Amino acid sequence: MTRAHGERGSTMVETAIMLTAALLLLFGIIEFGRAVYTYHLVDNVARAGARWAMVRGAACPGSTSPARTDCPVLSSDVQTYVRSISPMADQNSVTATASWPGNTGCRTSGNNGPGCLVVVNVTYPFHFALPFVSTATITMSSTSQMIIAQ
Repeated sequence: MTRAHGERGSTMVETAIMLTAALLLLFGIIEFGRAVYTYHLVDNVARAGARWAMVRGAACPGSTSPARTDCPVLSSDVQTYVRSISPMADQNSVTATASWPGNTGCRTSGNNGPGCLVVVNVTYPFHFALPFVSTATITMSSTSQMIIAQ
């Protein structure tokens, strides 16, 4: 099939337009997948931090032993632990805060005894890898709460 003189090169232009659109879609899907994966990681480390704080309440075994200095746990200890288990690219950007709001189920006078509630909130700034997708930073955040066991 022969093309008219005015149609030469039109296939190359059409391919360039379609390839650009297809690559933008592909990279958008990849970035969305990275964002969901990062949120999942933030959620997991929040749960792990709450679990770690839950077993290190005011009545945890060894709280009077000199070898065990993480009983009872402090908010800064939770932050250090969460950063140590975070598979994030920049662990120093992970922020974890723990609080003990207390509730009616507390079996001790303090807020960090057995039966009390521990709440761990983890935040992480997500940066897109491709600047043409977005230059904005999305703050991923997750909160986990558990009842202190000991």
